[in-house]
Amino acid sequence: MTNIKREIIGDDITFTTISDQKFKTTKLSISFIVPLDAETAAGYSILSGLIPRSSEDYPDFTILSKKLAMLYGASLSGNNRRIGDNSLITFSISAIDDKYALNSEVVSEKISKLLCDLIFRPKLNGNSFCEKEINQEKRLLKEAIDAEFNDKRAYSLGRFKQIMFQDEPYGYKLTKEDVDAVSGEELYTLWQTLLKKGKVQIFFIGESSSKHAVDIFRERFSQFEREPYEISNIVKPHCGEVKREREQMELAQSKMILGFRTPIAVGSSEVMPLRVAIALLGATAHSKLFTNVREKLSLCYYCTSRYTRLKGAVEIESGVEKENIDKAEKAILNEIQQMKDGNITDFELKATQLSMCNNIIAVCDNQSGLENWYLGQILDDNILSIDEMCEAVCSVTKEQMIDAVKTIEFDTMYVLESK
Repeated sequence: MTNIKREIIGDDITFTTISDQKFKTTKLSISFIVPLDAETAAGYSILSGLIPRSSEDYPDFTILSKKLAMLYGASLSGNNRRIGDNSLITFSISAIDDKYALNSEVVSEKISKLLCDLIFRPKLNGNSFCEKEINQEKRLLKEAIDAEFNDKRAYSLGRFKQIMFQDEPYGYKLTKEDVDAVSGEELYTLWQTLLKKGKVQIFFIGESSSKHAVDIFRERFSQFEREPYEISNIVKPHCGEVKREREQMELAQSKMILGFRTPIAVGSSEVMPLRVAIALLGATAHSKLFTNVREKLSLCYYCTSRYTRLKGAVEIESGVEKENIDKAEKAILNEIQQMKDGNITDFELKATQLSMCNNIIAVCDNQSGLENWYLGQILDDNILSIDEMCEAVCSVTKEQMIDAVKTIEFDTMYVLESK
């Protein structure tokens, strides 16, 4: 049985407790949401790896590792991801549940204090982070950028977003030059900005009591005068002529991504019908793109669709042979037109709804899935539980889907093709 409790513990600081007896560990995470900006994106990416490395009390990773070992092998992590036109910087710690600890030790309280120490009392050199650790994080980040270039599917998605969202924060692409330009003093300023201006979401997932964690975080944040950012996302209409760009590289399989704009975004009552429609189009094993474009016509190695409700954007990603690029584009656009014309069977709708509900229910299987489920909704007008989301999915009608699909307009085509 999963019980969820949400409480406000500060200015735009929400603490969510998710109690579930099936978990043998406790996971505690804190996420900061800040506007995505080319001037600060590299700095926040470095900070996400820098903060979990050390603190005033644990000045190097060797000492910190010993502390984690004493906490029954607790683990730390930090990451930075994009959520619409904003950055989501998350720091997490996982450890054994209190009831499995020896001598009634309250592990949940100790990991709460440790995570707060890392975030609120990092190892500093005056008004700067330490140069040695900064350089290590920069190296890791630049290696990740190189790895993305070598992963052609990831590279093509990044280039596609640069083109389609070229005048929007969502289109920003991190470069090694941006990483190199960040100084220790800038990182110090960004760290202060996170604590004072970030929209904060804290999650405590497990069977242990979250009381200690709530009290510790409330006390730490009470020391700051906060002026949280106003978080928003840009939703643009299609601007007329389709943007087309082709790029050539040495690769075995060409990549084609088609982008579409829609006015349906967070806040619209049509979001759920469009989510189901895009899943029916290309996000399940029995979808139209998989069944017709991939299987029947054999035009793609893979063909999948995604809907980004924060941006009012739909993307269809495919791997194709170079000689099939134009045919695949026509076939994909034809499937969308078929849906706009109302060619959706009752079986397709029901199978899609069942598939979506199965995927939604599966997030309950682990703590990270539950955390990501609720984090993914923090910019929505209304946060839904697993059961509420399944109910909303199953209530969508064919007519609602058709009306929603009619709003999408072809905006961008990007092709990474073999030489």
